[in-house]
Amino acid sequence: MSPLGLLFLTLFNSILGLSILFPILGPLGRELGLSEVQVGLFSTGYALMQFLLSPLWGRLSERGRKPILLLGILGFGISFLLFGLVALLGQKGFFSPGLLFLLLLLTRLLGGAFSSATLPTAQAYVADVTGRENRTAGMALLGAAFGLAVILGPALGAGLAAFFGLLAPVFFSAGIALLNALFVAVVLPESQPQGSIPPDRLSPWEGHIFPLLLLGFTLNLSSVALEQTIAFYFQDRLGLSGVETARSVGLALVLYGLVAVFIQGFLVRRFSWPPRTLLLTGVPLGVLGFLLLVAAHTFPLLALGLALQGAGVALAGPGVTAALSLAVGEGEQGLVAGLNSSAQALGRMLGPILGTGLYRLAPEAPYLLGAGLLLMVLLLLPLLFRRVRL
Repeated sequence: MSPLGLLFLTLFNSILGLSILFPILGPLGRELGLSEVQVGLFSTGYALMQFLLSPLWGRLSERGRKPILLLGILGFGISFLLFGLVALLGQKGFFSPGLLFLLLLLTRLLGGAFSSATLPTAQAYVADVTGRENRTAGMALLGAAFGLAVILGPALGAGLAAFFGLLAPVFFSAGIALLNALFVAVVLPESQPQGSIPPDRLSPWEGHIFPLLLLGFTLNLSSVALEQTIAFYFQDRLGLSGVETARSVGLALVLYGLVAVFIQGFLVRRFSWPPRTLLLTGVPLGVLGFLLLVAAHTFPLLALGLALQGAGVALAGPGVTAALSLAVGEGEQGLVAGLNSSAQALGRMLGPILGTGLYRLAPEAPYLLGAGLLLMVLLLLPLLFRRVRL
């Protein structure tokens, strides 16, 4: 198997281990006596560490990709093992509620700190093993691995929890991570000579870097605001019960994920579209998806709006990542990948707060915001293309 194929399996396993927890963190938190806000802080703290540390890991990966990738996966696995052990002791009453929350939060911060090494290093690895003409297709393959894992992970987590209890997915995730680390250590080849001197720091404010980072941040902010509110929106728009909402949203999100995987795993790789084409196609599709969500009052139209928004992100996301990679030299791939991951993490950190806050004002507000942000991006793309040659 090619190094790119091996990297696909590596990233798929990493994201699968994370997404398995999506359906169980809420009920597990309630079982442990934690509030919704405390459970939300687990995700916010995780994203905060990724925002802070991704640039550092990206720079360190210039000394050698494989050690940093291995360290990130191992640290991720150990953090999940600790989370499971602390939660297990909490179920048995060994900790007071305050101490239990603090210990669980620390394990999530540890997980975010180490997992922040994985994505930027993987993106830099792709840049190492692909030529400039194949860079976009390589970055799309990472997106396909991410999307496929997010589709399968929650279903696997829900199944494990149903048969073996809420902590089973946590320990299963830790096991996947440790096996993934063994896979990387034994099978994945190094793509970067170890021991080389990292280049000077790359400023995120440089004219050919900052607009692309801002674009990546905007895409993530609008998408995460949607993801955090879409279940409420389906329930309120369609007048569904809790069980009906879970079924309808689950079906729509599977469609959302399948569209993204098909686009990134097949279309982008098959046709090798350049970043300019991906952005000029993806951003308008995202705007159309958000506007359809605002106007829709039936399940088919809501699902179609969600799928269109997913298609837009599936096109524009690899466009941004590939554009950033092509905007810098070969010795700066880890640095720019770290900055990109940091910008995306900031979007994931602020998206839930902004999305739920706007939803309280008006259910359509998060989607109007998403449409407005992407429309502004679309209007500014000609200026971006003049500053960044794509």
